[in-house]
Amino acid sequence: MHRDALRIYLNDHLAGATSGAELARRIARAHASSPRAAELRRLAEDIAEDRSTLLDLMGTLDIAPHRYKVCAGWAAEKAARLKPNGRVLRRAGLSTIVELEALRMGIQGKYMLWRALTPVARDTGRIDTARLDELRERAKSQMAVVEDLHLTAADTVLRRGPA
Repeated sequence: MHRDALRIYLNDHLAGATSGAELARRIARAHASSPRAAELRRLAEDIAEDRSTLLDLMGTLDIAPHRYKVCAGWAAEKAARLKPNGRVLRRAGLSTIVELEALRMGIQGKYMLWRALTPVARDTGRIDTARLDELRERAKSQMAVVEDLHLTAADTVLRRGPA
């Protein structure tokens, strides 16, 4: 196990997980009155839980989280809100589409993380490979949910126009 590479890799993923958890919460809040609000809340909770799991795994491997990377992930999500969308007081329909695309990419990265950690788990014996399998399956499920939400949003905004 190349410790420096693993430290950098896990901290980079922690920054992404921080940003992803914030984004998922924001999407859930923005759609709190939608028919799929409960599904969005659950997705946000799962993504936040996955971030906590990553922190636990880092602790198991004696890898300290770098606060500056966590802060950078948080700030990146906040900065993404500043994109011009032609609306001042309310969200544009396209915001949902773009945010779901970003969330999908983040979940794909998380899936690859859990996959990349499997050989490390085997080498060190400190991480449960069955747990990594569960996390990969959960990421697949999250991707399917986000893809379905994206298709619905795209149909609403691009084909029929915002409600």
